[in-house]
Amino acid sequence: MTVKNILISQSTPRVLTPYQAVTEKFGVDFEFRPFFLIEPLTSREFRAQRINVLDYTAIVFSSRHAIDAFFKLAEELRAKIPETMKYFCTTEAVAMYLQKHIVYRKRKIFYGNGTPESVIALIGPKHKGEKFLITTSDSSNSDAITRLFDAQKLDYTTGVFVKSVSQDLSGIDLHAYDMIVFYNPSDVKSLQENFPAFSQGDIRMVAYGKSIVKAMEEAGLRIDVKAPSAEAPSVARAIELYLEGQV
Repeated sequence: MTVKNILISQSTPRVLTPYQAVTEKFGVDFEFRPFFLIEPLTSREFRAQRINVLDYTAIVFSSRHAIDAFFKLAEELRAKIPETMKYFCTTEAVAMYLQKHIVYRKRKIFYGNGTPESVIALIGPKHKGEKFLITTSDSSNSDAITRLFDAQKLDYTTGVFVKSVSQDLSGIDLHAYDMIVFYNPSDVKSLQENFPAFSQGDIRMVAYGKSIVKAMEEAGLRIDVKAPSAEAPSVARAIELYLEGQV
């Protein structure tokens, strides 16, 4: 079966060049449509976790969404974040985003290289005595970082600050596409909520990232392409290699 129409379960990226190259080479059409959106928890939802952000001396951030949600909830709960609060971020981009909410140069901000190990290295013996709040989402798996915090015997709590909200996909005919790309377990959740009787049939499925594979398998979806890999670090490249193999 020839692949012509491909659905990407994300918003249209700012840089389309890699996809345009695949289109020119194979004549395929890409459509971008997010299956879910990230939203902050309501103050009522957050209170159910019985977390007082002022009980902590250090916050761990891994996304901009979590930063926005944290300060939004702090304001709604009338929790004035002290200047002494320490911020540990997984990347420099996440750390720089803090400027939206605080005076960056007056705060104690640290950032890693994107791995949980780099966050642990930042903490080291110097900050080991802090009480950490690790921000998460309702669909993220924090095991990778909490295992390291446990191994270092750090005092921490995980708190959900953002949630994934399925989008209305009722206007989409999934069987009009020959291939669908999924990135997040929430993509599968949205698929099941929107199309409870969905049958994959000949639709090729692409799984991008380790977290999505398990969700797709549990949903009974056949995975035809897995990425990233050494040969295919991006979705566009993974699809290109797959199409080359079909020629």
